[in-house]
Amino acid sequence: MRNFKRLLKLAKPYSSKFMVASFCMLVVGATTSSLAFLIKPALDNIFLKKDVFTLKWLPVAVIVIYLVKGLCNYTQTVIMSFIGLRIVNQLRNKLYEQMQKQSLAFFTQHPTGILMSRITNDVASIQYAVSEAVTSLTKDTFTLICLVFVIFFRDWQLAFIAMVVFPLTIYPITKFGKKMRSVATSTQITMGSLTSLLQETISGTRIVKAFCMEKYENERFVAENERLFKLNMKAVSVSAISSPLMEFLGGLGIGAIIFYGGYNVVQGNSTPGTFFSFLAAMLLLYEPIKRLTNSNNTIQNGIAGAERVFSIIDLTPDIEDKPGAINLPHIKRGIDIENVTFCYEKTPVLKKINLSIKAGEVVAFVGMSGGGKTSLVNLIPRFYDISEGRILIDGYDIRDVSLLSLRGQIAIVTQQTILFNDSVRNNIAYGNIEKSDNDIISAAKAANAHDFIMKMPKGYDTNIGELGTKISGGEKQRLSIARALLKNAPILILDEATSSLDTEAEIEVQDALDNLMKGRTTLVIAHRLSTIRNADRIIVLVNGEIVEEGGHETLLKKKGEYSRLYNLQFKDEGHDEKNDRLAKDMG
Repeated sequence: MRNFKRLLKLAKPYSSKFMVASFCMLVVGATTSSLAFLIKPALDNIFLKKDVFTLKWLPVAVIVIYLVKGLCNYTQTVIMSFIGLRIVNQLRNKLYEQMQKQSLAFFTQHPTGILMSRITNDVASIQYAVSEAVTSLTKDTFTLICLVFVIFFRDWQLAFIAMVVFPLTIYPITKFGKKMRSVATSTQITMGSLTSLLQETISGTRIVKAFCMEKYENERFVAENERLFKLNMKAVSVSAISSPLMEFLGGLGIGAIIFYGGYNVVQGNSTPGTFFSFLAAMLLLYEPIKRLTNSNNTIQNGIAGAERVFSIIDLTPDIEDKPGAINLPHIKRGIDIENVTFCYEKTPVLKKINLSIKAGEVVAFVGMSGGGKTSLVNLIPRFYDISEGRILIDGYDIRDVSLLSLRGQIAIVTQQTILFNDSVRNNIAYGNIEKSDNDIISAAKAANAHDFIMKMPKGYDTNIGELGTKISGGEKQRLSIARALLKNAPILILDEATSSLDTEAEIEVQDALDNLMKGRTTLVIAHRLSTIRNADRIIVLVNGEIVEEGGHETLLKKKGEYSRLYNLQFKDEGHDEKNDRLAKDMG
């Protein structure tokens, strides 16, 4: 119950509201029991004694009781729903905030669909536990206490007979509660897998269709959905058996009460009014008991969701500011990578890297896939933390400065352009929302994007769709470059920014990149080696180690790894590029 207690602590700021709701629930319990209490005067005084006075006040009392009960029921429902929804709102905010704090390694280990399920399905199960189940738990407990008072007041001997059945209900409530939590946990895990599958197939629908895998994906979805169906049916079975079992146990008690109570009425030891008042209270008594059983099932479901939600909320980010972290001043001298080793899941990716990059220098990183190029540049904004060594910017260890000041000085343009389902203006201004329209337009012009933007239906207010699906690859890259230009960061990382473009789009994007690189310390991960001829230095990485370093012409003359990569690429791409190079070299 530790997680459930944590949920209840979230309601502490609303304790005054909860007190009002509790008072209303107490009144609901009292009015429910009073209806059973009034059966005795109704039968004995009106129907047996023909008492006119009782006939006058009793109907009015019943109307007032139902009015008060209805008003209190409405009030407590609204208040408890407010508390439950507010707690869920806070949990979602906290959960999302914690996710945003995590490193890239966290998102590598947790599929997107699973995380989406935590925020939607798991939190929804908590909402039911906090609002509906807690309401039922409180209200029905109050009702139970009031009705127990009535039955003992009417006939304490009959009450003791009825109480014999109550201990029998404890075992099934406990047993079904544990079973429900187990099933709920499995259900939520499966729902997360289903959400993950949906996210993958919907975002990758072009690949699915291109490879004619619709049937395969349908079969995967059907299998996962069938698993979810079976788990839901288990939950239904556990929940459904609770009510009839409670009714059967209640029937045993009521059967004994009818026999013993009826015998007392026949013998003249009790009145019909007393007996039926007691019987009505007993019948009303078993209803809150059944609801409490169902509430326990709902609470167990919520606890299962809370365990999964709190597992994220309690997770300490891999990368965060150290105590007393300082703000990194604007870069003036450069970046020093000293004896850096980086391991991913205990596997060495980079080994003893030593490199100095001057401010304003353009340094390109090349090598075969898996050589460690992207891993190296990802260490500079601390997307991952190094395993050994250190990285200095102007002499400051990047682990000693705040993430906000570090990443605020770095702009990134990648091969996989990430745009949002928003307007062109907001995508360019992402991270710089305070920038004026003139600043945004200037950045777009420098990125060669202004002309195509103005041809859109609403210009800068045009929505570009999810991940920019309404525009071309080259247009996406130019918007990404405009975003980086607007950030105006002194350090620029280009991760194969033109490798996925056709020749015409690449020319336009490369021109925009040239504008972006002016006056910045630029780290370029290059796929097409022809795009980095003008780099100040080229670093060749093989299996996580620097094997060559120098300018384009110098490395070609060495006849080493860079020369091999260059000749391989020319062989693959034909002789046109080589002829262009020769023509350029000849002036």
